[in-house]
Amino acid sequence: MRTEPIRTAGTPVLEITYEQVGDPAGTPVVLLHGFPYDVRSYDDVASVVADAGARVILPYLRGYGPTRFLRDDTMRSGQQGALGQDLIDLLDTLDIESAVVGGYDWGGRAACIAAALWPERIRGLVTVGGYNIQDIAKATPPQPRDFEPGQWYQYYLYTERGREGLSRYREEFALRLWQLWSPTWTDAAHAFTASAPSLHNPDFVDVVVHSYRHRRGLAAGDSRYDGLEAQLAARPSITVPTIALDALADGLGGPDDSSEDRPLFTGGLDIRAVPDAGHDLPQEAPDAFARAVLDLL
Repeated sequence: MRTEPIRTAGTPVLEITYEQVGDPAGTPVVLLHGFPYDVRSYDDVASVVADAGARVILPYLRGYGPTRFLRDDTMRSGQQGALGQDLIDLLDTLDIESAVVGGYDWGGRAACIAAALWPERIRGLVTVGGYNIQDIAKATPPQPRDFEPGQWYQYYLYTERGREGLSRYREEFALRLWQLWSPTWTDAAHAFTASAPSLHNPDFVDVVVHSYRHRRGLAAGDSRYDGLEAQLAARPSITVPTIALDALADGLGGPDDSSEDRPLFTGGLDIRAVPDAGHDLPQEAPDAFARAVLDLL
C-alpha cells in the first residue's frame, strides 16, 4: 500500500497515530482495526478505496502501535464509550465534517457508536457482524453451550494471571487468537508478523484488560465517558446507510448473522455474506470490504 508518512493527531486524551493514503481532498474514509490486530488489516482495502479517489485514514487505536496517552494519570480505559469518542475526537482534530467509517471487532464497535450517537458526522457505515454496540446490562448471563468455549480468553483476562500472561506472552497469545478466529486463513501466521510490533505499545495490556473487564461489569469505567455509556445502554438506533458484512468462517463465535440486528438499523441495512472469511475480514476478504466502502461513497 502506498502511504504518506505516518502522522499524529492530538486529541483531548490521546496523540493518535494514523496512516493515510489517497487524495487529501477526497471523501474521507476512516477504517478501524480490532483486537489484537492493527492497521495492516486494511492494506489491500485502503489501496482499492484510495485508487477510487478517497482519502483513507487508518488510525492505531488506543493501546496499539505508536498511539499514546497524553497524560500519565489518564485511566487506560478500553471501554466502548472511549473508543467511540476517540473516533469523533479524531474527526474533530482533522477538521473532517463527515466521513464514511468502517471497522470490525473493537473498530466496528467504535464505528457503530459514532454512527449511532453522531449521525451527522457519518456518511455511511461498514460493520462486520452487524450492531457491535455492547449491551452491558445483559452481558452477565451465560451464552448457549457452543458459544461459551470461544470466550476462554476473556475469562483468562479477568484474572491477574491473565494480565501477567498477556504481558509476558502477548505475541504468542495474540497469534493463537488470530489462528482460532480465522480457521480458513492459511496465511495468518505470516501476516501476523507485520502487526505484532503494535502489541508492544506500553498501554496495550492495561487497555485490553480493562476492555474485557468493563464489558462484564468487573471494572468501573472512566467517569469522563459516563454520559456516553448511559446513551449506549439505551441501545440507540443507527440511522445512517449501513452495509453489514457477515463472516461465515468466524471462529470466535461461529458464523456472523446480522439479520437479528435489522430493527436497530433505521437508515437502511444491506447484509452481505462473505464465505470463508474469518474474524479479520478486511484482511482476509479485502475485495468484499473495499466494495462495501465504495458503495457508500
